[in-house]
Amino acid sequence: MLKKFRARMNSWIQENMELPADVMMDLPRITMIGQIHIYIENHRGLLTFSDTEIRLLLKQGQLLVKGDSFVIRTILPEEILLEGKISQVLYLNE
Repeated sequence: MLKKFRARMNSWIQENMELPADVMMDLPRITMIGQIHIYIENHRGLLTFSDTEIRLLLKQGQLLVKGDSFVIRTILPEEILLEGKISQVLYLNE
């Protein structure tokens, strides 16, 4: 019952207050510039990092980014800017 109420309330707030879905649903926001930069907001933490792979914890699941020559340019509690040659961005439901 509480889940249905919360879902209806979030939907109403999103529609009437014109808030973006990523804010209301606690989703990550991913911005890519070509294959060389990826900016990820609203993650829950860094799980693994190497020069070919980064794995971030999300509210639901994980985000895996694969490529080459990765360098973390900026890292904040809920934001990360990754530079390198990006070949894949995958959502994992683990």
